[in-house]
Amino acid sequence: MANFITIFRVFLMFIGVYLIVSCQYNSTAYIWALILTILAFALDGLDGYVARKFHEESKFGALLDIMSDRIVENTYWIVFAVMSWLPIWFPLVAITRGFVTDTIRSAAMEKGLTPFGMQKNPVCKWITGSKFMRITYAVAKVLAFIVIVASKVPYLEAYSGPMYRLGYWLALVAIVLCVVRGLPVVIEAKSVVGDAE
Repeated sequence: MANFITIFRVFLMFIGVYLIVSCQYNSTAYIWALILTILAFALDGLDGYVARKFHEESKFGALLDIMSDRIVENTYWIVFAVMSWLPIWFPLVAITRGFVTDTIRSAAMEKGLTPFGMQKNPVCKWITGSKFMRITYAVAKVLAFIVIVASKVPYLEAYSGPMYRLGYWLALVAIVLCVVRGLPVVIEAKSVVGDAE
């Protein structure tokens, strides 16, 4: 069930993104895109809850969750850049960070470590895996995506300027946290890759 939720949220995101790209200036389409964006991110929390509640935790589930997170997150960064809602360097930074950290984490998984379990240094572990950092990053990113989509809904034209500026600053915070949370993985990569050889 948890894995189904994980995959389902990706399909919701693709429908939402389709509405954003192909139905510009259509208020109904943008409201649906906003709703689907909210659902896609709400289901990210639900899949983990269901996995824990029904004892469905697995390495495959963890990988599927990371993969779907990357697909959803990177798709929004790319679409926002294509729509000229954000500069191109936002998706470039997010995608590069994802490739680098996921490659290193793959080496860690070969050793039987979890993606967050590879961190040895307590400070690095806190930056990448603490609830505080994970939630702060997730909230900044999710709010940025939701607020930016909401700022483009034609019904909300009167608020679009302030909403967009808020979304932009939230996106900037999210990108900074994205990089900050990836640095410890890079810093400790040598020990993981070195031991894997």
